[in-house]
Amino acid sequence: MTKAKEKSSELYKKAQYKVPFGTVSITNKAQKLIDTAIESKWLTRGKYVQEFEEKFAKLFGVKEAVAVSSGTDADAIACAVLYDYGAKRGDEIIVPALTFVATGNAVLQAGFKPVFVDVKRDTLNIDADKIEAVITPRTRAIMPVHLMGKPADMDRIMAIAKSHNLYVIEDAAEAHGALYKGQKVGGIGHMGAFSLYAAHIITSIEGGMLTTNDPQMAEAMRSLRNHGIVNKFEFKRIGFSAKMNEIEAAVGLGNIEIFNDILNQRRENLLYLIAQFKKFEEYFYYIKEEPGEKIGPHAFSIIVKPNMPFTKDEFVAFMDQRGIDSRNLFYSLPTQCSSYEFLGHNLGDFPEAEYCSNNGTHIGIHQDLNEEHMDHVIRTVGEFIKKW
Repeated sequence: MTKAKEKSSELYKKAQYKVPFGTVSITNKAQKLIDTAIESKWLTRGKYVQEFEEKFAKLFGVKEAVAVSSGTDADAIACAVLYDYGAKRGDEIIVPALTFVATGNAVLQAGFKPVFVDVKRDTLNIDADKIEAVITPRTRAIMPVHLMGKPADMDRIMAIAKSHNLYVIEDAAEAHGALYKGQKVGGIGHMGAFSLYAAHIITSIEGGMLTTNDPQMAEAMRSLRNHGIVNKFEFKRIGFSAKMNEIEAAVGLGNIEIFNDILNQRRENLLYLIAQFKKFEEYFYYIKEEPGEKIGPHAFSIIVKPNMPFTKDEFVAFMDQRGIDSRNLFYSLPTQCSSYEFLGHNLGDFPEAEYCSNNGTHIGIHQDLNEEHMDHVIRTVGEFIKKW
């Protein structure tokens, strides 16, 4: 075998994870709708997009849902809606330091300045106790991120926002189906933003969805996703080119039909791992479900505790050798991403976010996995611990 073939073979073997990180569900209904859309030759935003929006709004208990081309665009458009409510370019939006880079990027793309707040290590979400300290006369909104599908502290966040006359934009990219004190995430703040990327519970392969209970905000969202257009050819706002197409909507409609099946399987996997990981509490922080909340599971986070005899990298390498795929637990955007150096933060400014990034990973718990896969994870973690 040549070296090239050997390398190709090794890459192929590595790809065959026993517990892959992500999956995507494309139903027979979606395939039929795709065929119909292609036959009609109407592939830009049309009846399937509208139907998808209506069904998404009903499923998530909101009055309005607006489909866009990505979760990042959903965040950016939600921010840009604030210009209709007195915001100026260069104003500030508060976001957690630990999040996927799209959250911070979207704030900048909309013309605002992201102001970062550290997170809580045990929840991975923004530390509500630290929000008021960064509010200034130029603050316009708070954007909590429900990381890994775990709801942020929305009572505190909404109370702070109300007392300072701020808006709340929920980044619910990973939180499909999450509940906070009986309320569906994405419908608690003034606006919600969902990602419909392939790895998420409802997917359109690529795509995003905005939610709100305010028809005026929804009108602005629809204008902003299409270059700021109003009426037939009048441009009222500085907008985006962020429309969803009919093919994506068809995939999304198929996922809406099986939403509860996907959610229930993911929750089974999540709750099983939470229960089994109690035996490893000495070694790891891991995502937990608190009273009054239901996590909308995206992945299972694992963070190595301080003063352990092993590192996160050693743990991840061992898991990978046993066929368990994983991803780093994001980064502290202001201090661990070079693209944010211009904001002038220094390493150490956000110690909790930095700790989670340096010592954390997350693994898949998606609908193509079951208890057998979760048992393999538990056995592997147990084997790793015994080494030390």
